[in-house]
Amino acid sequence: MGFKGLMLGLLFTVLYASGAVAMKFGLQSAPPLTLATMRFIIAGILLLIYIYVLQRGKYRMPNKREFWILFWLGLLNTSLFLGLGLIALQTISSSIFNLFVPVNALLYALLAFLFLGQKIRLKEWGGIVISFTGLFIASYPSLVGSHATNGGILLLAVAIMSMAIGSLIYKKMDLQLPSIVINTWQVVFGGLILVIPALLLEAGQPIKMDMNVIGYLLWSVFALSIFNLSLWFYLLKKDAITANNWLLLNPVAGYILGAILLGEPITQLSVIGAVLVLFGLYLSGNFSIKPTKPSVS
Repeated sequence: MGFKGLMLGLLFTVLYASGAVAMKFGLQSAPPLTLATMRFIIAGILLLIYIYVLQRGKYRMPNKREFWILFWLGLLNTSLFLGLGLIALQTISSSIFNLFVPVNALLYALLAFLFLGQKIRLKEWGGIVISFTGLFIASYPSLVGSHATNGGILLLAVAIMSMAIGSLIYKKMDLQLPSIVINTWQVVFGGLILVIPALLLEAGQPIKMDMNVIGYLLWSVFALSIFNLSLWFYLLKKDAITANNWLLLNPVAGYILGAILLGEPITQLSVIGAVLVLFGLYLSGNFSIKPTKPSVS
């Protein structure tokens, strides 16, 4: 890996982890579902303009079957994952949120074992057990120190499970669409689905269009939904295994950003738990440190 690849990988990791921190700032001035709805609708409109206006003729519209699949992916990967995640962030730290995200890979492996007949080796089972043990150890100090609630942890677990189910559907259905088209319609459907629950559950709740909300929307739409997504596709094209490694280093960056920007504590148990999660991911094969040949494309 060259210096450019290292810098881009570190940039991706920091930006990805910053999402939960940005959410915490936004939640100071607006309710969670409203924030999520605004983010996805703005990002969805911009992405639609890009792929169907600025890039006219390059990307085709999905067919009826593909639209139906994209609806479910939007519900699971966008509406439920980030909608419930934002609600959970009202009562948990951003560090815990970032620690839970990589475990999606392990949940996906379990679902693939149950529904797709994918085999799981003994070493992979060990990695799964170690990672979930690490999650419990890392979450315990937050629960005791009032930096998380049982309800928040449960909502976050459901959010991660919904993302794993979405990954399973994506794998099984094998959509023949470019990644940017899939992501665009996931975001569009995710935002549209959230409109009704946001209106029903958060009508009348105060919204302050201050720098917390404006900063969250600018950061989440442009830095995360557009720039960092493009960077992710670039890293995948260069080397998929290395790209996955950067994604799984998200908890480390999450703890550092949470401590610096939000004053969230980093306890000894939190560090031990994070190390166990990463070690479990490595054992299960979801985190490879073997060198890989760079792509020639």
